[in-house]
Formats: sequence, structure tokens, C-alpha cells
Amino acid sequence: MNKFDINSAPLEIERRYLIEYPDIDALRRMDGYRVKHISQTYLQATDDFVGGRIRRIVEGDQTTYVYTYKMRLTDMTRREYEKEISLKEYNELLPRRIANTITIEKDRHIFEFAGLTYELDIYDFWDDRASLEAEVESEDVPIPIPPCVTLIKEITDDRRYNNSRLAVNRGMIE
Repeated sequence: MNKFDINSAPLEIERRYLIEYPDIDALRRMDGYRVKHISQTYLQATDDFVGGRIRRIVEGDQTTYVYTYKMRLTDMTRREYEKEISLKEYNELLPRRIANTITIEKDRHIFEFAGLTYELDIYDFWDDRASLEAEVESEDVPIPIPPCVTLIKEITDDRRYNNSRLAVNRGMIE
């Protein structure tokens, strides 16, 4: 798992927004709509393990497991190494969970708008808000806000809203 060169991993460039809790029916009417449930656990780095996260992803009757390690370059840009893993590997990594953190549980609603793919995450610990993100080709690409969501604020550069921080703070914003 730890034998990869993060410096050659692909770039992920995204902007993130805090939004009001969305109208799910409106989301379902968006082009390319689909939903998946994600259980996301953050792993402790040690001398022999780089850390990262693992996900259990359920979409319909399909379950996949993914290991991810990201390296922050700017507020918007990261290098992202990602690998599908087996259920056995997932279960072997689970005990490496960072102490005193929660597994993030969220429903990810994916849809198309204005030529971009959006991912809208509804978390089990919030009932009044959610997050929205879109990946882009460069940091200067404008992101149109879909009409089915109500923007609260951009959170791209606010690390309090990073999933890794939410796992530590149990969904609370410090």
C-alpha cells in the first residue's frame, strides 16, 4: 500500500462550498444524477505507513473499497493517489484508524451542470447544511452554482470543513 510515488500522482483541483440542506427531489432531476453512500475512515501515519484514508462505497447493489492518499499543494490543488482495494485489505487497514476520530458517513449526490460534474455530500451529523464541490482543470476556472442549491459560502480554503478535520471534531466546526 505504501509503495507509490505521490509526486507522480494525478492532480486534483477542486472548489468546495457550504450550502443549505438541499432539495433531494431537485437533485434527482439534474442531468447524470446518481447517489452513493460513503463510509470514510482516516488512517494514522506511522514510521512504516504513510496514512491516508479508506472508503467503503455503496452504489446500488455494488460495494467497492478504495485507499487514498492526498498531498496538499494549494488550497485548491492536491496530488491524489487512489487505489481500489479488496474487502480483506480494507478490514486489515481499519485498525489503523486515527484514535478518537469518527468514520465519516455521507451520501454523495453526483450530477452534471454547466459542463461540470458536481458532488454534493450530505453528512449524517448535519441536518441543516451540506457541501458541494466540483473538480476543474485549473484553479482559475469559474464554478457556476447550480440552481438546485443555496450557497452559504465558499469553503475551499477553510480547513475546518475538510473531511479529515470533521472526523476529528465529530462533525463540529471549531
